Amino acid sequence: MRITEAARRLGMSPRMLRYREALGLLPPVREQGAHRRFGPDELAAVAQGIELEKRFDISPAELAFALRVLSDPAVAGAVRDLGVRIGRIQAPRRALDFEKEKALRLLRTSTPGQTSKWS
Repeated sequence: MRITEAARRLGMSPRMLRYREALGLLPPVREQGAHRRFGPDELAAVAQGIELEKRFDISPAELAFALRVLSDPAVAGAVRDLGVRIGRIQAPRRALDFEKEKALRLLRTSTPGQTSKWS
């Protein structure tokens, strides 16, 4: 079906459907250079996106960016770095940091005057 019919079935305007397409929220066109046709799979994909927007109270642009973060490692890394910097994401612990913390814990738990089994 064409975009006008698809938009009517989804309860939106063709313009809003084109906007979602521009954001990358529609499956790719199957044939290069062909006009977009909407079948059951395309309608279901758009409906799923709309449901996510409603459930999480986000805009189509926010959903499109979330998909970009999931699919582009450079964007994911930049967003992760920001999240660490502003305290929304815990910085990943390095193996050496873990071993250092473990050693410090062991040193703190030993009693004064007690020799370690490694000395």
